[in-house]
Amino acid sequence: MRAAWLPTKFGLGSQLLPLWVPFSQQTSRHPYSSLLRAIRYSRRGTIIESRQFVTSLTRRGIAAPEICFEPKDSQKGIPGHARVVPASPSYFTGKPEFTDNLLFLQDLLRKYQTLPVVQPGQAPRVAWKTLAQYRLVVGEPVKASKYHKIVLLLQRLNHIHPSLLPEDVKSAIAPYKRDVNPHENVPNQRTVDRFGRVIGVGRRKSSTARVWLVEGDGEVLINGKPLVGVFPRVHDRESAIWALKATGRIDKYNVWALVEGGGTTGQAEALTLGVARALLVHEPSLKPALRRAGCVTRDPRRVERKKPGKLKARKMPAWVKR
Repeated sequence: MRAAWLPTKFGLGSQLLPLWVPFSQQTSRHPYSSLLRAIRYSRRGTIIESRQFVTSLTRRGIAAPEICFEPKDSQKGIPGHARVVPASPSYFTGKPEFTDNLLFLQDLLRKYQTLPVVQPGQAPRVAWKTLAQYRLVVGEPVKASKYHKIVLLLQRLNHIHPSLLPEDVKSAIAPYKRDVNPHENVPNQRTVDRFGRVIGVGRRKSSTARVWLVEGDGEVLINGKPLVGVFPRVHDRESAIWALKATGRIDKYNVWALVEGGGTTGQAEALTLGVARALLVHEPSLKPALRRAGCVTRDPRRVERKKPGKLKARKMPAWVKR
């Protein structure tokens, strides 16, 4: 029969404990069940390990103090076991301030999306904060694409009819406005100089083109060379004078340009924008035709940088199993 060994005396007054207590008697009813020892036996019956354990709530003879489960701040009405809950649901995100701003504007737009709006050209002109200014306000490294989402929401809220614009919307979009008058931001008007020339500057990728356009018979000089000597490809030659070709003005103007930086494609497309801007000074009525031809808008696309671990910007090396 297996039994648990107990020392003869535990300092519990003058009570003496039996040396051997059968396991059948080791129950909660046993008077000494709080100070029993667990014994591990080997196959041959020898004792390998013995540990003392407590099976009741008796605290006598134990040095560790009792655990107090009462709230420490019960006098203040605050339970001691309560955990701190963040005030913002975006507290554990990477950019809590930006996320709170985005969710708040989305809720406003969802609330007032049925209000009438004005025409796109009749909305009040507002100068929104730049990305650098917004980063300083929130103190977070917000990407340009993320901040663009906030600007789109602000523009949509700004298109609500001014006579029906709620006060909470006014107070929500006010922190995003810059302290400038947008009507004072007027671009410099280009004029024709005393020699009949107009300068236009165009950029594409890392190329820059300065174009002087004057009335003539269709002569084109780029860096002092003819068009064929600078652009061997037909596509690049057409791109350089595409603004004149799309409007039928090839034989009415002379082009003299200085280009630098980039390759042939970037320089040719930079010339397209420069010639179009100079042509608009001579004939402002050609703007709709030039816009349809795609010569007015600056192309912001650039070559995406190579990433470490990849062959190019996004191309990954071939996967090999072994």
